[in-house]
Amino acid sequence: MPTGSTAGSAAGAAGLSDKQARILQFVEQFVAEHDYPPSIRDIQQGCDISSTSVVDYNLKRLEEKGLLRRDREISRAIQLPGASARRRAQAIPLLGKIAAGQPIPTPPETLPPGYDEIEVTEEQTRGRSNAYALRVEGTSMIDALINDGDIVVLEPTHSCDDGDMVAVWLKAENETTLKKFFHEGSRIRLQPMNATMSPIYTTPDNVEVQGRVLSSIRSEW
Repeated sequence: MPTGSTAGSAAGAAGLSDKQARILQFVEQFVAEHDYPPSIRDIQQGCDISSTSVVDYNLKRLEEKGLLRRDREISRAIQLPGASARRRAQAIPLLGKIAAGQPIPTPPETLPPGYDEIEVTEEQTRGRSNAYALRVEGTSMIDALINDGDIVVLEPTHSCDDGDMVAVWLKAENETTLKKFFHEGSRIRLQPMNATMSPIYTTPDNVEVQGRVLSSIRSEW
């Protein structure tokens, strides 16, 4: 994190407020360390700012000064002029939402026509060349910091270990769900990460694991 004197000198040199100078230096350091840009939430926490709306306001001011660029349609889309943000990036398919009534198409064999793509880093895919993404509906995984509207990056798989966060197809219920997976004797427990929600108990023959979560991308909430 920038010190007060560093932030103050940056503010004076570029006509920035102390908060804007701290944000700019945080973004530069974050990109240097992670090879991808921070989210608004990362900036809020890293710079000890009261709310995401305050971060957004100051990012707009930095944009106006030409000190960074943003694509508001994509999370983690801050770019620094002259810098290569999100190095080692790749495009992966965004196959819609985890929602009731439709199984998840598993790439690369069954990609739907007209699917969207998002750009992610090698770190977010953990080097998997067949990774894909889904947008989360609901708040069942909120305690794992995955909220409604966030994106999860997955690898296609039909097996998993206890404690893995997976996308599963519940055959009898005709729905998909994102939960933590546990074997418990002759049954499967699908555990939400939300203290207000109860686990789902079902039989192994009713569960088809379709993907294991590699990382998540927060929407800018």
